[in-house]
Amino acid sequence: MSYTAKHVTYQGRVQGVGFRFTVRQIASRYDLTGFVRNLPDGTVEMFVQGSTDDVALCLRDIGESFAGYVKNAKIEDVSPDARFDGFSIAF
Repeated sequence: MSYTAKHVTYQGRVQGVGFRFTVRQIASRYDLTGFVRNLPDGTVEMFVQGSTDDVALCLRDIGESFAGYVKNAKIEDVSPDARFDGFSIAF
């Protein structure tokens, strides 16, 4: 099984619409760790890691759930981070 980690920045109407809560619910469907949080500039930041397939499915589900809200998702490959043992909403 291959393992991957992604840093994602979502732009659009992504604050005040239940985005973080829904992302946490979607991530809980898969064996993933990381976080999602609002940033002061109105974007939402997510760090997610897990199997390549689970991460891809999670990102797909988020895209489908918020197709009318997300204008852009900047997805970057990053190094895995062992500090996370679950997926949470960060503040």
